[in-house]
Amino acid sequence: MDEISFGTDGWRATLDTFTDERVRIVGQAVADHLEAAGHDEPVAVGYDARETSEGFAESLAEVLAGNGFDVLLPERDAPTPVIAYAIVDRGLAGACMVTASHNPPEYNGVKFIPSDGAPALPDATEDIVDRLAEPDLLPEAERGEVSRVDLVSDHADAARDLVGADLEGLTVAYDAMHGSGRGVTDALLESAGAEVVRLRCERDVTFGGDSPEPSAEHLEELAARVTDPDSDVDLGIANDGDADRIAVVTPERGVLDANLFYAACYDRLLEDDSGPAVRTVSTTFLVDRIAEAHGEEVYETPVGFKWVAEAMGEHDALFGGEESGGFTLRGHVREKDGVLMSLLAAGTHAAEPFDDRVDRLLDEHGHIASGKVSLDCPDDRKAGVLGDLEDHIPESVSGQGVAKVVTLDGFKLLLESGSWLLVRPSGTEPKLRVYAEADSDEAVDALLAEGRDIVEPLI
Repeated sequence: MDEISFGTDGWRATLDTFTDERVRIVGQAVADHLEAAGHDEPVAVGYDARETSEGFAESLAEVLAGNGFDVLLPERDAPTPVIAYAIVDRGLAGACMVTASHNPPEYNGVKFIPSDGAPALPDATEDIVDRLAEPDLLPEAERGEVSRVDLVSDHADAARDLVGADLEGLTVAYDAMHGSGRGVTDALLESAGAEVVRLRCERDVTFGGDSPEPSAEHLEELAARVTDPDSDVDLGIANDGDADRIAVVTPERGVLDANLFYAACYDRLLEDDSGPAVRTVSTTFLVDRIAEAHGEEVYETPVGFKWVAEAMGEHDALFGGEESGGFTLRGHVREKDGVLMSLLAAGTHAAEPFDDRVDRLLDEHGHIASGKVSLDCPDDRKAGVLGDLEDHIPESVSGQGVAKVVTLDGFKLLLESGSWLLVRPSGTEPKLRVYAEADSDEAVDALLAEGRDIVEPLI
């Protein structure tokens, strides 16, 4: 049990640690957590495309059913947002999702999703960790039933109803990265009228020997297909391994910075609707400039989609997201959803090509450039480094005065020019992250270099 720890988004570990015995212990803790909260509704157990995921899901289902809960398993591996949507749509007690998301194939993980379909907050995950125990199953006659059900169709219907995009005449190249978006995201795009060119839409439990992480270095084939001047593809879309995140590729920019994706989609939504935006502390101020032009508010949260989801609920936000590619919409489940976002992305591009929209937004609101670097830092040193950093906040960075220090998540130095530098601990790796935003790539590089010089001596 000492090896089980819930981080930013559940428990993830390599398969030498992530064992069936420990997964069953987590299943018992979830069952006890739900029972203590007064739940007796069915529970869903989803799983991604990894070789071991279905077996782990079946073990979780066995333990949950052994505690009296009826359990719904999808017909095949499924995106995390499909499972989250099913919770709310079907009135479930919650769900477990077996996935290591974008981690390499030697990892697996499990996350708990509560009855509101949003990411679990610390009070829930801490209660589950406190309840870790060996399975204690009821007699056979008192156990719940385990059923295989179609959870994809209802999610697709809800996505089409919410976004309502007409994609006739649009050709989209879709890269599933061998993950659970295959046959789901591409089918949704086709159902809205798009012609879809499929890349890596076959299940491969090793993800082609790579991590199913939709970053530029992992999307070279998709980018080449979209940016080729002779290509007949209008837009590229990729999901990560469990399809809760999205990346977009445009003909002129290649893999589009997720900050610019956020700004473009929020701008598109404000053409037909109104409402505030929620973004993490590491996400672009361009969103704030767009919101201000429309008389809207922006709410800033710590990094982690659970905080985005919480703020969206509190403020009835129209759009929420983070620079790592996770987003969702008002009227949908408050969980990041790369499948829904694929439909929104294609609809946004159909209304005005991303490159044109981004060019217009930068002309209207000022050029924005951003970047980040990671510094190795043992987990047991993170708190000490941040404590030391508090005593070493400079009066200026890269020749710009520090106007304000925001301590929502690490230290964010707001500079007099409107640029900013952020230092915060990673919630999933033994690293510190340094982020910067300015009006040029050169200015960002200078800020990151100075940020590194400030932090490295403290590690």
